[in-house]
Amino acid sequence: MAGEERISVYVAEDHPVFQEAVARAIKARPDFELVGAAADGRTALEEIRALRPAVALLDLRLPNVDGLEVLRAIQRDALETRVVVLSADSSRAFVYDALKLGAAGFLTKAATLTKICDTVAAVARGETVLAPEVQSGLVSELRTREQPQRSLLSQREMQVLRLIADGLTGPEIGARLFISSSTVKTHVKSLLEKLEVSDRAAAVAEAMRRGLIE
Repeated sequence: MAGEERISVYVAEDHPVFQEAVARAIKARPDFELVGAAADGRTALEEIRALRPAVALLDLRLPNVDGLEVLRAIQRDALETRVVVLSADSSRAFVYDALKLGAAGFLTKAATLTKICDTVAAVARGETVLAPEVQSGLVSELRTREQPQRSLLSQREMQVLRLIADGLTGPEIGARLFISSSTVKTHVKSLLEKLEVSDRAAAVAEAMRRGLIE
């Protein structure tokens, strides 16, 4: 591309066959320049700091230092490198964490090489690109984490939840709140359904994750 600066790209991928396929696709694009590649997170972070590529393709399941830690370091060091995550794990919490740490794109490893290259170009232009299959899950996770949760549980359900977290049994909770054991069970059943969990321990963990209790 005469007269135009090429987009510098770095590939951090643990799987050698996939890494080679992506690297070949990057090299085949006249508007890209492959500046480096690594199969572990520690090497990737060191080379990204040294090479300052415009875009890094990053597998989150890297040995030594995982991809989320690499993302965290890039964000902490205020590097201008924009990151596109390539991951076999597209769970909504994983996507959320990656984007919160500054990822500009998230693709699954089912993405075609053409899609990966097009995403690199888009991210280099300042766009954010998400695979369609992760978008709905991300929306759910955003609603769970970012929207106010206080109205999710009733005041009484919150009281029951806090006492569960304190280790009280059903009868003890009833005695503390001056309600019957059957009423306690009704409140527990309701809060489990609202938190989308199956037992009391999971309810406490989920409530802590959502910021309902500390």
